[in-house]
Amino acid sequence: MYFRIVSLETANKYSCFLWGPRQTGKSTLLKFLFPNALTYDLLQSDQYRRLLQNPELLRQELEAHGLTGNNQREPVIIDEVQKVPDLLDEVHWLIENRGLRFILCGSSARKVKRERANLLGGRAIRYELLPLVSKEITDFSLVRALNHGTLPPHYTQKNPRRLLQAYIGEYLREEIAAEAVTRNVPAFGKFLEVAGLSNGGIVNYSNIARECGVSSPTVRSYFQILEDTLIGSFVPAFNKRGRRRIIEAHKFYFFDVGIVSALVRRGPVTPGSELFGRCLEHFVYMELKAHSLYSGLFYPINYWRTASGQEVDFILNDGEVSVEVKATENAQTHHLRGLRAFAEEHRPRQSLLVSLDPHPRKTAAGIRILPVHHFLHELWENRIIAD
Repeated sequence: MYFRIVSLETANKYSCFLWGPRQTGKSTLLKFLFPNALTYDLLQSDQYRRLLQNPELLRQELEAHGLTGNNQREPVIIDEVQKVPDLLDEVHWLIENRGLRFILCGSSARKVKRERANLLGGRAIRYELLPLVSKEITDFSLVRALNHGTLPPHYTQKNPRRLLQAYIGEYLREEIAAEAVTRNVPAFGKFLEVAGLSNGGIVNYSNIARECGVSSPTVRSYFQILEDTLIGSFVPAFNKRGRRRIIEAHKFYFFDVGIVSALVRRGPVTPGSELFGRCLEHFVYMELKAHSLYSGLFYPINYWRTASGQEVDFILNDGEVSVEVKATENAQTHHLRGLRAFAEEHRPRQSLLVSLDPHPRKTAAGIRILPVHHFLHELWENRIIAD
């Protein structure tokens, strides 16, 4: 059992949605936090069938329990709520008329939105659960994280290759493809592979469409599906104007380093390789995204790149902090070019180079060079982005 940073403390007062990709640990977390909660698990076929046919049974059964907002101790949990979107009308009624609290858990809100189901009109707080982050793992190993990913079942395995392939085959290629309302599963499978190869790069819809044999609008819709189902996220360009002309296309990152490795059939990720550097950048992005969500600060994450090729991997909180990631054990002046160029135009409060250097240091220009583990510690202690 891992210590998870998401505490869901507001579930003692308000209803909540808890979204997250499969195997991030949503059900495990809820059982740990609310061991005595009345739970409807829609992965159970009998529960699913009867509530699909008669959603009103939820209201009738909770009424029979005599639950009200005055005597309810733990929230009512509905797991995989996206499988029966009509339940949300009943939930809405029970919130309004009985004062009940719910945790509505699922892997994607896309089906709910597509069927125009009731998203409770702001009556439920949204949470998102990501794969494990460094602070949640005792004796965290960077090399293991970059090779296995940080989904709980995968991180701990000696060799998670079969688990990763099963995740891709049974979940990404089948269930996520079904979200496209398309029968062209092979094209979607090819798209996943090409998108994996371009992970962390600037998205070029035309090039990807050509490699997949589909249209650019289809590729755009596929990326939207990945974002809606929380399988990945876009990182927009930082577009506050300066003297330099900037690139404004988005980047895209999948939600887990290990999943990308399996998609593109990578070999071992070893320190000193170019692949290690790309995976390290991806990992740092996921830590930043998780911190933005879990801290409740919800700061934007961008990247910055000029037409001449100057680049900074991550710009945080509208230019407050710039972060470059380099898998080098001895950061040199040329590693700092992008950070210096960005600082000249936008004057961030902090400029950071995250590297494999053995010790932290600070340059004459004020750029802090932080070993990865120092950066992670400062991030989760809220020293990079403060309240």
